[in-house]
Amino acid sequence: MVFKRDDFPVSFNVARCKKCGVCSHFCPGQAIAFDNNGYPCAKAPEKCTRCYTCFHRCPDFAVEVKDNDQHAVSAG
Repeated sequence: MVFKRDDFPVSFNVARCKKCGVCSHFCPGQAIAFDNNGYPCAKAPEKCTRCYTCFHRCPDFAVEVKDNDQHAVSAG
């Protein structure tokens, strides 16, 4: 299952996510928060700059980022 918001270019694969918080901690725009189950989700999608920091820092390859052309970049 993947949680995402249409206006947020980042999605999270909860099957891979270990809820470590690395994605949120390193997000320079503070665009990532956590839902009631502890999984990452969009906090402020307008602050996401598509810098890919969350993507590169995630130790579980649970982050997918859409580039400006809406092509998904996934590590897994």
